[in-house]
Amino acid sequence: MPEDSKSKVDLEGVPETLLWNLYQRASEARRPDAVLKDPKAIGLVDSVIDYPFEERFGKASLGQWQALRARRFDEEIRRFIDEHPDGQVVALGEGLETQFWRVDNERVRWLGVELPEIAELRERLLPDDTGRVRTVGGSALDGEWMEHVDPSKGLLLSAQGLLMYFQGEEVHRLVAECAERFRGSTMIFDGVPPWFSQRTVEGKMKTAQGYVSPPMPWAVDAAEKDRLREIPHVAEVRDLRAPRGRGLLYGFVFPLANRVRVVRELGVSGLPIMAMRFEGTGRP
Repeated sequence: MPEDSKSKVDLEGVPETLLWNLYQRASEARRPDAVLKDPKAIGLVDSVIDYPFEERFGKASLGQWQALRARRFDEEIRRFIDEHPDGQVVALGEGLETQFWRVDNERVRWLGVELPEIAELRERLLPDDTGRVRTVGGSALDGEWMEHVDPSKGLLLSAQGLLMYFQGEEVHRLVAECAERFRGSTMIFDGVPPWFSQRTVEGKMKTAQGYVSPPMPWAVDAAEKDRLREIPHVAEVRDLRAPRGRGLLYGFVFPLANRVRVVRELGVSGLPIMAMRFEGTGRP
């Protein structure tokens, strides 16, 4: 596609991170031995979006890491869809994630919750031709999106790359509202360890090109998991290990390290990914 026919995207702050995630994922997906197949992501980066990805973010050196994280979320969503083929997945803050097209069973209903400007961007760059995808504009914290949720045939909540940008009390309030309203459902989410959170707050997570990661004030460690478990109607919080990848580091060292709880919670071999089950009848 000629450069002048691409869609120019101009974002900053937390919304810009969706472009970093997309760039890393597409870079991995181009490989013949990719750990994640994602033709939609490749198409967006190569042919649809007008944005200086490499000039802004540098080389996509974390492509496999990002793809393995996405694949772990994919696996949990596929498991849910296998058990609830007509269920609903609610993706909070999915940015330009192309997950729906990777896991679609041609029956599942998908609800995205995004800031209004990102909701508009998704609808423009990732149009739905199935009639089963809807994006609601608004913050995940305001609760209005809950009016659009239909848990009658099974419900899975997903918050990939989102909660770490909130304050701790905001995360707890959101979890409490979901646990109260969506009994028997599950939320899958990720976080960052305290050392990583502190570096982002101090502005020390940056690339050679000058891109600085936005602050991520909410961190996850054993104590924070215990606090989550104490929220009313939270029945379980459990770790989800990233799948085995390619090469010595991702294929052997990280999977072995992730078997040790203390190493896993340090986040040196991948950011924490978790599943939280809410009390109630039925389990998605």
